[in-house]
Amino acid sequence: QVQLVESGGGLVQAGGSLRLSCAASGQTFSTGQTFSTYALAWFRQAPGKEREFVAAITWSGGPSYDADSAKGRFTISRDNAKNTVYLQMNDLKPEDTAVYYCAAPRSARVYYLNPSRYYYWGQGTQVTVSS
Repeated sequence: QVQLVESGGGLVQAGGSLRLSCAASGQTFSTGQTFSTYALAWFRQAPGKEREFVAAITWSGGPSYDADSAKGRFTISRDNAKNTVYLQMNDLKPEDTAVYYCAAPRSARVYYLNPSRYYYWGQGTQVTVSS
């Protein structure tokens, strides 16, 4: 069973940057497919709010971003050789404060914006942006 482990969160002042990492342990998912055939996504959840989509990257490296929260400030990327996906976050704002999760769907070569369609989840990493 593949496990996703996030790291890189922390406390940063407004306007600062953080790079989150999500490493997948294990060689294959339950389908037998490898990391390189899976889309990966980042979601976040602030206290009292629903989990929301931040960014995703397809198996071929194509990125997509939530227009309101991430576009223009965040960059998602992946390194298949390291089974790792990254989220570079620049110009952070206090409203970016949340627990950030990486996730993968159950099947290869599909991706979604809805968190309910994701099967594999990391434990989350806290990002706190002070004003």
